[in-house]
Amino acid sequence: MTMTPTKLDLDKAERRLLIDWSDGSRRAYTIAELRDQCPCATCREKADADAQQEPDLLPIISPEEARPLEILGMQPMGSYAYSIEFSDGHDTGIYSLELLSEIGTEV
Repeated sequence: MTMTPTKLDLDKAERRLLIDWSDGSRRAYTIAELRDQCPCATCREKADADAQQEPDLLPIISPEEARPLEILGMQPMGSYAYSIEFSDGHDTGIYSLELLSEIGTEV
């Protein structure tokens, strides 16, 4: 049986997303965790490349990246996933329900 979200809450004070699931569980996801777990091809390729390179001493970041990360919006993608728009301008990741049920922390 596939779990489905029954309720989504954005807790701006705690900077996290809360999802109630159809099995009765509730999981919390920090906004940074969701952004770091982005499953899009660009983010996966960047993570692979970063793992193979020496870290930069002073990376250059955009003004959007310097601000606290926020979720600006979420859209269902059919009945299997959500697309999340982040304040750093990134919005191409499609977070499957399976991925969302595996990451985060049960609360």
